[in-house]
Amino acid sequence: MKTSFESDYNNGAHPKVLSHLVETNRAQSASYGYDTWSEQAREKIRKACQTPYADIFFLVGGTQANATVIDAMLPSYGAVIAVETAHINVHESGAIEANGHKVIALPSHEGRMHADELENYLTRFFADPTWEHMAVPGMVYITFPTELGTLYKAADIEAIHQVCQKYSLPLFVDGARLGYGLSSPECDFDLPWLAHHCEVFYIGGTKVGALCGEAVVFPHKAPRGFFTMVKRHGALLAKSRLAGVQFDALFTDELYMEIASHAIEMAMQLRQAFISADIPIKDSPTNQQFVVLSNSQMDELMKHVLFEQWEPIDDEHTLCRFVTSWATTPEDLEVLTTALKSL
Repeated sequence: MKTSFESDYNNGAHPKVLSHLVETNRAQSASYGYDTWSEQAREKIRKACQTPYADIFFLVGGTQANATVIDAMLPSYGAVIAVETAHINVHESGAIEANGHKVIALPSHEGRMHADELENYLTRFFADPTWEHMAVPGMVYITFPTELGTLYKAADIEAIHQVCQKYSLPLFVDGARLGYGLSSPECDFDLPWLAHHCEVFYIGGTKVGALCGEAVVFPHKAPRGFFTMVKRHGALLAKSRLAGVQFDALFTDELYMEIASHAIEMAMQLRQAFISADIPIKDSPTNQQFVVLSNSQMDELMKHVLFEQWEPIDDEHTLCRFVTSWATTPEDLEVLTTALKSL
């Protein structure tokens, strides 16, 4: 089988996560989020976030988490503001719209939202005397890291959050790859800081060492009826321990950040391999690396390793994505480095 850099969720679980699942397998527990391991995981996450009163819910996947959180926090006439490249606007099959909520797309700056453009939009919207005839902005959504592997600085998020507070809009941070953003050497804040600069975020497990699972964190308090909305969305696990056990492992002895740091280290070595081969690569300080390959280079490289064809640049070049994870090894990188020498 070829070495794969296609995604950060094409392996199983980190061995310590899998071991915890096996170790706890024969123990009986309560259901629907009230099991022992979910409670332990919540306490560990609260401690890591320095939010002792946070409400935390475990859902299975990112799209499910996004759709459930947004539907629960918006009124029926509400819309969510995101950038054009946002996952909820592009790669979630209309899941947000399926619940009756419009996605308002602002310009994307390498995946990032600009606070001044957000404020300009809201100012214009509410200055329009006919705004009550429109889908009304009810929350703001950003991703960290972005879909393009870029990061927000603390000042960027703080500025966005200030605009949200000015207009009484909750800020929702999609953290499907949160660990990789926080572990990047270019990140200038930590998990507690993020938890205190948004109203809701989630800690991605699926892409950071778990078989599946996302931990939705409301640092202050979940909206009334959120548990019921989780069930309404088909997101309430009867065997809630499936997620709880995994997050219990991920937040023991800082395993979550250890996994993310390893992937970042592998990504930086992967990045250097392309630079050494004089192949153009976009600026990304995370575990997603975007490379410009000629189509002939792409076809040749795919004989040796697997990766994602992201989008065509022109008739002769394609932007390709290479992703690292907990499972990426130096031997995997050696396969890639050897293949690059043949181009």
